[in-house]
Amino acid sequence: MARNIIVLGAGMVGVSVAWHLVRRGHDVTLVDRREPGLETSFGNAGIIQREAVRPYAFPRDIGTLLRVLPNRKVDIRYRPTGMMNAAGPLLNYWLNSSGKRYARIVNEWASLIMRCQDAHAPMIEAAGAEALVRKGGWLELYRTRKEFEERQETARENHERFGVEYEVLDAEALYAKEPHLGKGLIGAIYWTQPWMVSDPGGLVQAYARSFAEQGGRVMQASVEDVLQVEGGWRVKTSEGALEAEQVVVALGPWAGELLARLGMKIPLFVKRGYHMHYSAEEGAKLNHWVMDAEKGFLLEPMRAGIRLTTGAELADLDSPPQYKQLAAAEKVARKLFPLGKRRDGQPWKGARPCLPDMKPVIGPAPDKAGLWLAFGHGHQGFTLGPATGELLAQMMDGEEPAVDMAPFRVDRF
Repeated sequence: MARNIIVLGAGMVGVSVAWHLVRRGHDVTLVDRREPGLETSFGNAGIIQREAVRPYAFPRDIGTLLRVLPNRKVDIRYRPTGMMNAAGPLLNYWLNSSGKRYARIVNEWASLIMRCQDAHAPMIEAAGAEALVRKGGWLELYRTRKEFEERQETARENHERFGVEYEVLDAEALYAKEPHLGKGLIGAIYWTQPWMVSDPGGLVQAYARSFAEQGGRVMQASVEDVLQVEGGWRVKTSEGALEAEQVVVALGPWAGELLARLGMKIPLFVKRGYHMHYSAEEGAKLNHWVMDAEKGFLLEPMRAGIRLTTGAELADLDSPPQYKQLAAAEKVARKLFPLGKRRDGQPWKGARPCLPDMKPVIGPAPDKAGLWLAFGHGHQGFTLGPATGELLAQMMDGEEPAVDMAPFRVDRF
């Protein structure tokens, strides 16, 4: 039976939820303060990461922690106030990052990742977005033998357990694929399954257009409040009030603030990130998306130029940008590949919504009939948006979802 549903948040996750719901015949309104795909989904590395079957764990060994402490590294930086404000979630994140806890989380997380491409594929086709998507994998680069061999062992295990496909490239094979990379690399893991997207925000916008073509409504407005009323929910926005039988909160890093007003305390914190686009020096070409695994940044040949994306910055969501991490990454990146001039007026900044057990929240809000949740995907909202939309739509229609969704319920907290 068709229902009236409001989806809050027009990033990859929210758009995907709305797309699946309207496809099932529901009356769906998608609400965001900005146009679709212009927040977190806009600025990522643009990889649909079928290989990412292990969520990013918090460093556990003393050597790594001491390396991070001076706060000058490329891969991770922190603001003291941000660390203090997220102390509880970060402590639990650390506790969940090893042993039996992490082993269980990997299995649960991988159940979502393994669906990512099957979920993206029909949306790409319906949106006519094939030109944005390139199949053929990406390269994870290494300089030291120990790190390279440890990663190969993990790759072998991921292949056996989760069907991850890869190739090991020695230096000769790597430079044959990428002749303009700097010297000193000993090899790479070539992840052959992932799909690369030359304009991540553009793909979200294409999905949103497909949603609208199927009868969905896109409303650009700020969400001011969400209230439970008789027969459903009222959403107060800057453009007026909306009412619906059901509401989906897919607001990424902003979900916690809204849900707190509904009496739900969510241990949400953010990992911020930055990007900048560059030209290439004359004659130089980057053929693949590449990650400098030991330094912690990526270079991606996108429509707008070669995008440099940084690692994580642990900081409050709304604290002012700090561009030193990007500057440090750029300095190393110029040694890796002959980057030319910056193409953007200023760096982009975004925030990844994270939870202390590294898994998203997907499912119903307890004791609040008609309220559904979809947020907290960390680094993989772009990868997992369509799978989340598919699974949540199954749950909302009372169907048995294709994956056991108990590990993703909000009441686990």
